[in-house]
Amino acid sequence: MTDTTTLESLAVRDLTALPKGHLHLHMEAAIRPETLQQMSDELGVVVPMPDLSVTYSDFTEFSTTYRGLLAVLSKAENLFRLIDESVEDAAREGVVYVEFGVSPHFYVETFGSTEAALQIMLDKAAEAGAKWGVEIGFMITVDRTESVEDANAYAEIAAAFAGRGVVSLGLANDERGYPAGRFEEAFAIGKAAGLLSTPHAGELAGPDQVLEAVEVLKADRILHGVTSVQDAALLERLAADGICLDVCPTSNLLLEVVPNIDAHPLLVLLNAGVRCSINADDPILFGPNILSEYELCRAVLGLTDAQLADCAWSSIECGGGSAEMKAKAKTGIDAWLASAV
Repeated sequence: MTDTTTLESLAVRDLTALPKGHLHLHMEAAIRPETLQQMSDELGVVVPMPDLSVTYSDFTEFSTTYRGLLAVLSKAENLFRLIDESVEDAAREGVVYVEFGVSPHFYVETFGSTEAALQIMLDKAAEAGAKWGVEIGFMITVDRTESVEDANAYAEIAAAFAGRGVVSLGLANDERGYPAGRFEEAFAIGKAAGLLSTPHAGELAGPDQVLEAVEVLKADRILHGVTSVQDAALLERLAADGICLDVCPTSNLLLEVVPNIDAHPLLVLLNAGVRCSINADDPILFGPNILSEYELCRAVLGLTDAQLADCAWSSIECGGGSAEMKAKAKTGIDAWLASAV
C-alpha cells in the first residue's frame, strides 16, 4: 500500500493555479524579450543582451547589462507598456501580488523629479493591477554603491509614499565592499514610516551580511540570503524569527552563487524551517519567469507540492499586500493543495 508521504511526493498539481506572490522582481527586467526588441528597433538603439546559455563573467557585466535597458525605457510610453505587460504576464502565471523593485530616480529626466516619476509609476501600476486583477506594491531600491547621504534622501522619499503604494525599502547592487550596516539610518527612516525592510544580502557575500541585515537593518525579508546555509546558528535565527528569504534559483546559477542548479540550497533552507519565497529576479536577463522557477523547484530541486504551497504562502504573507488579498490568497492556496491531482 502506498502511504500518504509517497502520494504527496508524486503529486503534480497545476502550478499556474497556485496563487502566488512575486516579491523579488526588478521592474525593468520584467520586460518581454519581444517588446524589448521592438522598442530597440523603433528607437534605433542597441541593447546588448547576454547569452543565457552561459553564466555572467562577473556581477559588473550583469549590472551594466541591466542598466542598458534604460535606453528604451526612458521613453514614457515604453515604461508604461512595460508596467502593463509585466502585470499581465504575472496574472497569466497565477501571481496575485507583485512587489516590484523600482528605482524612480532612473526616470528623473523623463518626468522631472524622483517624486514625480514615482507617482506616475504608481498610478500606472495601479491601473494595470486593476485591469489584470493583480495587487501591486513598490519596493524602493537603494543602491548600496552610492553614498549614505543619497540613501537617506531616497529613504525619505520612500517614506513619504508609505501607504500610497510603496510598501518596502530595498538595498541592491554588489554586496562586496558595501556592507549593509552602512545604511542603518536609511532603513530606520523606512521602518519608522511603516515600510518593510527588504535588503539584498547573502548573495555575493557570506552569511555575515545576512546577519548584519537582520541586526542592523531590522530586515523583515532578505532578498536572496542563500549563503545563510553556511551558518547553522543563523539558520536557527531566521527560522525562529520567521524572516523570509526571497530566493531566485536561476539567478543564483547564472551569477555563480551556486556551482550548479542541483547544489542550490533552497531545500536545505526549507528543511531547516526557514521561510522562503520563489522568484525570478530579472527574467529578461536570466530567462525564466516565476512560473518556470516554480516548475524548476519541483522538477530539479525536488520540492513537493506541500513545500511549493508553503513557499507560495510565504510569498503572500511576508509581502506588503493588503489583508484582504492575503486572506483570499490563503484560501486559494489551501484549496490548491487540497485539490485532487
